[in-house]
Amino acid sequence: MSEWTGKSRGGALGYKIFIFLIKYTHIRIAYFFLKFVAVYFFFFSNKTSLIFYFRKIHGYGQLKTYLSIYKNYCLLGEILIDKIALLSGVAKCFTFDFDGEENLRQIVSGGRGGLLVGAHMGNWEVAGQLLERIDTRINLVMYEAEHEQIKAILDDVLIKKNLNVIPIKDDFTHLFKLAEAFENKEIVVMHGDRFLPGTSTLFLNFMNHQAQFPTGPVYLAAKHQVPVSFVYTLKERLNHYHFFATPAKVYPYPANLKTRKQLITVMVEEYVKATEVIVKKYPTQWFNYYPFWEEEKIKS
Repeated sequence: MSEWTGKSRGGALGYKIFIFLIKYTHIRIAYFFLKFVAVYFFFFSNKTSLIFYFRKIHGYGQLKTYLSIYKNYCLLGEILIDKIALLSGVAKCFTFDFDGEENLRQIVSGGRGGLLVGAHMGNWEVAGQLLERIDTRINLVMYEAEHEQIKAILDDVLIKKNLNVIPIKDDFTHLFKLAEAFENKEIVVMHGDRFLPGTSTLFLNFMNHQAQFPTGPVYLAAKHQVPVSFVYTLKERLNHYHFFATPAKVYPYPANLKTRKQLITVMVEEYVKATEVIVKKYPTQWFNYYPFWEEEKIKS
């Protein structure tokens, strides 16, 4: 059975080529060359999971499925280019719509920190543009393999932002850093749609099919009694993004273990429902390229 390994798609050489194009030409030139890269991936990459996603989850026909796969590759490439441009401070041409900005301001004004839970869809770096506007320190939680991959490639082009990365490690030292961030009334940002083997998960109905989700993000929010909001940032046009943030909510953390487990299930279900709305609205911005649903895992 295939599982996510903690690394994301994309090689160092590809990143560096696009960094060069963005720095010394124009972002639209990078978009142009991206089309050829997308064609390469379309013909030579393993498309099994995307075929399952578009055919089985969305019910697309064969032609629409393959057109959607190509569009998915193009959007992933554009978002990676946008990510580099934003983090390096090269591009300032992006425009944004914000649904739920008041929810984040409510978290900050509450004075006890907060947790933002996203998904591997769209571009979380764009959300940083809004978070800078509300003037608070941001702690991004990511798996150590992803952190090292990005750090090694982008270190020489990053500009200083009010952003701190907390890598998830096997020795669980990241838990102390998370607790410290909450104690300092800071914002913690993490994804809720991936997990590594051995971590606590739940099987839930997602897009009418069973899938496995980690309990860690919402458990932390309840344990530290901080408000949580589910956030997503999706690309709608070439230089335009739409940010969504659900109303902030503080979940209870009962002493009774059985009751606590029941409430954690409710919390993850709320996250899954919110994510389902976004997946249905932006189907080609789903960037999980491995067997995600249980039915697919059985077949792989």
